[in-house]
Amino acid sequence: MSFQIRGETVTAAHDLEELKLVFRVLHRHLSQHPDLMDSHFLIELQRFLHEQATHDGVDIADHGAWDRWLGNEAVPCSTRVAARKDFKPAP
Repeated sequence: MSFQIRGETVTAAHDLEELKLVFRVLHRHLSQHPDLMDSHFLIELQRFLHEQATHDGVDIADHGAWDRWLGNEAVPCSTRVAARKDFKPAP
């Protein structure tokens, strides 16, 4: 596990399970930190995890399957929608 500065960017090599953990925690707290929602870091992390899940045979459009792969408890869409909150990113 490491970080390296390369010009204007930082590259990293981390364990997949740790990346899943970071994503779960960040995603769980988006309503408290809406500026993360459109951050390049979170977008790229989700894109990478989607690619890995797809490689593992997970249908990422199936929220329950995606949740299970991430290590979350799978929640039915009806429960997910009922608990959804509206929030606006910081200006």
